[in-house]
Amino acid sequence: MASHGKKSEEEAAITEAPNTSISTIVIIVAMQTEALPLVNRFQLTEDLDSVFPKGVPWVRYRGVYKDLNINLIWPGKDSILGVDSVGTISASLVTYASIQALKPDLIINAGTAGAFKAKGAVIGDVFLAADCAFHDRRIPIPVFDMYGVGLRQAHSTPNLVKELNLKVGKLSTGDSLDMSPHDESSITANDATVKDMEGAAVAYVADLLKVPAIFVKAVTDIVDGEKPTAEEFLQNLAAVTAALDNTVTQIIDFISGKCISEL
Repeated sequence: MASHGKKSEEEAAITEAPNTSISTIVIIVAMQTEALPLVNRFQLTEDLDSVFPKGVPWVRYRGVYKDLNINLIWPGKDSILGVDSVGTISASLVTYASIQALKPDLIINAGTAGAFKAKGAVIGDVFLAADCAFHDRRIPIPVFDMYGVGLRQAHSTPNLVKELNLKVGKLSTGDSLDMSPHDESSITANDATVKDMEGAAVAYVADLLKVPAIFVKAVTDIVDGEKPTAEEFLQNLAAVTAALDNTVTQIIDFISGKCISEL
């Protein structure tokens, strides 16, 4: 046991962690459409000598922007169906593998999402999530119910929010694009403004491995609107991805040269 007046090495590491300089960033993006504008913007190149297990479809783009080592991770295409590997399972797997292989100082989960007009959201809005929770893990047993919700706080970024004048809201995650009545009840209980299919899974892994994470979500569809979700999502995907790209770029510019505690 450490003597009075002195910190153990573990305590010192915990104290110093918030002041860690940001040099390596991992950006987790679920869809190729969301990834490519960022790949082009930061002039990233695909890593052909993969740091991931042989045979997985996960793709890493890498490069240096200003003083930052940027790694953009896309889960790739499903090997059988050829569609983007969206959802919580792929998101959690690539987040874990990326942390293990790349030891990032910060994770940014960037992507498109649905949102609620009842919360003031409109198409094209970009939100920074204050916290993340699940809405489709219903376990009606005391304490297990809280585990199912899996509430995790995003890394606090008051300076970033103020500098970029970002909207902030709660994020709710599930593995379905549509919203069942059960999901709706859980999303309401989560007090969510934004709904996606990856965020809370990324938050769980980041929290487990003690890596700060932030969540940037651009609104493609209004969940409580009049249009079918899938139709509205596809209609707005390209334009909203451009808004996402611009905001992520502004965030990266802000992060450059800063410590975790300065966000």
